[in-house]
Amino acid sequence: MKPFAAALLAWFDRHGRHDLPWQHPRDAYRVWLSEIMLQQTQVATVVGYFERFVAALPSLRALAAAAEDQVLALWSGLGYYRRARFLHRAAQLCVERHGGELPRDFDALAALPGIGRSTAGAILAQAHGLRFPILDGNVKRVLTRYHGIHGYPGESAVEKQLWQHADAHTPATRVADYTQAIMDLGATVCTRTRPRCEDCPLSGGCIARRDGLTAALPGAKPAKTIPVRETVMLVLRDARGRVLLERRGPQGVWSGLWSLPEAGDHDAAWRRARQHAHIDDAQSLASFVHVFSHYKLRIEPLLFDGATAPRGIADNPDLRWCGAGELAALGLPAPVRKLLQQLEGSIA
Repeated sequence: MKPFAAALLAWFDRHGRHDLPWQHPRDAYRVWLSEIMLQQTQVATVVGYFERFVAALPSLRALAAAAEDQVLALWSGLGYYRRARFLHRAAQLCVERHGGELPRDFDALAALPGIGRSTAGAILAQAHGLRFPILDGNVKRVLTRYHGIHGYPGESAVEKQLWQHADAHTPATRVADYTQAIMDLGATVCTRTRPRCEDCPLSGGCIARRDGLTAALPGAKPAKTIPVRETVMLVLRDARGRVLLERRGPQGVWSGLWSLPEAGDHDAAWRRARQHAHIDDAQSLASFVHVFSHYKLRIEPLLFDGATAPRGIADNPDLRWCGAGELAALGLPAPVRKLLQQLEGSIA
């Protein structure tokens, strides 16, 4: 075994994470679910979501058979909901095409929705011990610093170099442990800020440490001005305390989730409110900003209390009046759930 992998595995045996819920058992479904959840999200946040998800949907077949509303409700709060929809669709495709299992063939696995090269490698390495490299954000940081690679890791030329190094370092044995080890090192030692180089098993060969470049590597993503968009959210609440929710369309942000009806300004908000309910007055609530990866959304909630539903609204499958007890079972965007919690004080 090459020195890089040997040093990393020796460190992992003493200091690595061995008690994560997806490691017991470390089967393909649990590894896959954890890998998708861990995209853009830290382990400390994911653990609770993972445990709730597998308690409700313990197998790939259970996930494939679940209603989308249940999947999105279990995902609610993790953000990047496209991951959940891809997860659901991939499970259905596995039932249709692969006998209800994640395929062990790399190309077939990587062809499923939401599973790219690194995720496919992580599943095959951890669940089956097959020799495939991975390159998630933590691994990119470790390899960038160790090899002294300049430039933004998301650029194709830089990423190509990183894949070459990732493949070269991946051992032929103990692949599952090695895969977890290099992710653990990036998450707990070779951190984005204040890396603990004195505790790193690779520090002796690390170019970034040798040259004083740990703060400069990896290179930053080229800066872009983040645009700010604005919306008015309609909180139509009836005398029973129910709020009107609207299922968002298949395109755009929060697609498929239940949310509050929206409008571009106050006049449009009043017009939309009158389409859905009989109303008399409105109250502006405190505005707030929700940050997405590519823009910020300034949300102004407009509360229409005492609204009464006109006839015919029950015939629209994309509109529903919901009490506080019903909201926990629905996939709601995090800022909408938080807003309704603040209004009701008792929504799960």
